[in-house]
Amino acid sequence: MSETRGYTASKDQLLKRLRRVEGQVRGIEGMVEDDRYCIDVLTQISAVQAALDKVALGLLDQHAAHCVMGETDEAQRAERTDELMAAVGRLMRRG
Repeated sequence: MSETRGYTASKDQLLKRLRRVEGQVRGIEGMVEDDRYCIDVLTQISAVQAALDKVALGLLDQHAAHCVMGETDEAQRAERTDELMAAVGRLMRRG
């Protein structure tokens, strides 16, 4: 049996959101193939980025609650907190 992750309880919802994002990306690809107006394409790209940000924030929240706060070993909790903050830093540097 695999290790339980912070997002395990909401895995179906997470996968549903990611499939929706995948469909949005395919839609953008179609827009480019159809030579759609640049601003319309950029608007859709922004929507995909916002959707991915929402997924990422949900994962961060679940990680903080399950993997960081749920950790009883202080040294391990500190290590997981550092991991969490590094992940937040990577997300914030995007763009």
